[in-house]
Amino acid sequence: MAVTKQQKQEILAELTTRFKNAESIGFAKTTTLTVSEFEGMRNDLRSVGASYMVAKKTLIVKAIKDALDIDMDLDTLPGQIGVVCSNEDAIAGLGKVNDLVKKYKGEKIEWTAAIFEGELRSLEETKAIAGMPSRETLLGRLVGSMKSPISGLARWFDAASKELETTGKTKVSELDAPSTEASAPEVKEEAPVEAKTAETPATEEVKEEKTEA
Repeated sequence: MAVTKQQKQEILAELTTRFKNAESIGFAKTTTLTVSEFEGMRNDLRSVGASYMVAKKTLIVKAIKDALDIDMDLDTLPGQIGVVCSNEDAIAGLGKVNDLVKKYKGEKIEWTAAIFEGELRSLEETKAIAGMPSRETLLGRLVGSMKSPISGLARWFDAASKELETTGKTKVSELDAPSTEASAPEVKEEAPVEAKTAETPATEEVKEEKTEA
């Protein structure tokens, strides 16, 4: 069914709005994704504030120019192209699609280009950016690293509490500190070595000669 001029204008307007609001835009060539796989990808993208839309390449190129003033060559968009727009985290949406790219090894969906930090990126740059950890992932790692010392402190307090109960003491300061004497290496005192001063050996006996008047 042919797309009318009015429908093209509506699609162009929607694309332009999406591109203006996006933190990043990824372009992916889709070939044999099933309906269920396509819907699953869209649901994953919604969970991170991103969207995926398939449109004619001529409309995509025009919308990019209108929204971001970036000139795109149609040669960078081979085949049927889907557009990934990340609205919250610039990496998160790209990462969700990248999971499928890696899963299907580029057979059903593969990257062609991206617009990241306001610049058009090549295929290799797009792959590298899409493989970066999202902000959510980085925050999760940070929280995990912060929890480690807190967990250790909590275990220490728990052990101290149990020791107070078993010893009948009331203060942590009353607990016996671990002895360090046993682990301290014995230091042996060595006799001081006297410094020797260099002396010039006498080779000839100096005799005083009496001079006769």
